[in-house]
Amino acid sequence: MRILVQKFGGTSVANLECMKQVREKVRRALRDGYKPVVVLSARSGETNRLLALADEWSTDPDPAEVDALIATGEQVSVALFSMLLKDSGIKARSMTGFRVPITTSDAFGRARIMDIDASRLRKELETHDVIVVAGFRGVTPEGRITTLGRGGSDTSAVALAAALGSVECEIYTDVDGVYTTDPNLCSTARKLDRVSYDEMLEMASMGAKVLQIRSVEFAKKYKVPVHVRSTFTDTPGTMVTQEDCEMEAVLVSGIAYDKDQARVTLRSVPDRPGVSAAIFGPLSQQGILVDMIVQNPSRDGVTDMTFTVPRRDLKKTLALMEEIRARTGAQEVLHDTQVAKVSAIGVGMRNHSGVAAKAFAALHAENINILMISTSEIKITCLIEEKYTELAVRTLHDAFGLNHDLGNA
Repeated sequence: MRILVQKFGGTSVANLECMKQVREKVRRALRDGYKPVVVLSARSGETNRLLALADEWSTDPDPAEVDALIATGEQVSVALFSMLLKDSGIKARSMTGFRVPITTSDAFGRARIMDIDASRLRKELETHDVIVVAGFRGVTPEGRITTLGRGGSDTSAVALAAALGSVECEIYTDVDGVYTTDPNLCSTARKLDRVSYDEMLEMASMGAKVLQIRSVEFAKKYKVPVHVRSTFTDTPGTMVTQEDCEMEAVLVSGIAYDKDQARVTLRSVPDRPGVSAAIFGPLSQQGILVDMIVQNPSRDGVTDMTFTVPRRDLKKTLALMEEIRARTGAQEVLHDTQVAKVSAIGVGMRNHSGVAAKAFAALHAENINILMISTSEIKITCLIEEKYTELAVRTLHDAFGLNHDLGNA
């Protein structure tokens, strides 16, 4: 049995006409000899509508009940699409996370997949042409409905592909692949034929919206080949796969940016053992993702600690920092929301020097000040003033020759 997982996002199933285009993708897979497992998101705008209802009905909605509510969006999608397939003579049936089952943790709103029993899926595929699975949702060992967080349908699809034997997973969206940067910011951005798991992980973590980061983690761990392509065209997309020598020959593969950032500084913190743990421990306990961290040189026994967090977590972060300031005797807490991260990403950095110098020189030439810097084996990230984001993206894109078909090998 040849199995293919196909995932379609909210814009792909927004209405009847869109679902008919999805049906054609499924028909093509059937003609190619596959048994498709189709994973669907809620229709475009539906999850936001349901969340608004929760806020209207409750001043402090219970997370478990919110999950039970918003999970209905995906159930509507799979039921409607299964009807459409059956009316076309395709033997199909819908399944939810409970029915598969997709077992998750009980972290409602951001549950993590613990296990997928694919035996029932395989059995259903023996008697059906297509199985349509609700993405984004799962079930706790106790039987409570959970959701996987924004973009969770990507994770559902890749996890199902892994459970079915690391079969290929097609992620259909409203873009036709992974680009060297956001085409809306840079007119010379070009589509990549292939990108490595590690590069895609960095792009996703730095703000690229094509794939949800946890789906890429699954793909890398279980070696699931992922094909990102458009629902609305038949052109080939981008393969997300294991890196090879050709990928390493390219210095930088893409430029990513993230405007959902805030910079926080705790000034005049006592410079003694345990203070860093006292600062970042509570942030970790609250599930706040800290990215860039800079500690200034000690002066007269005190230092400044600066770090970045997502803007959505700023209010909670500032409340924690005020508590820590009072407890440690720090002078004050400062913050800035007018910042953004811009990153140059590429597996070729492992084997080439001078990437950081080239990036810094390009930004300097445009008089863009770098506020903070962080690096990994395949990434250089600069924190800059938000108003320079578009200019910085275009500048780095040009500096590394990403507008050319052969890249910058």
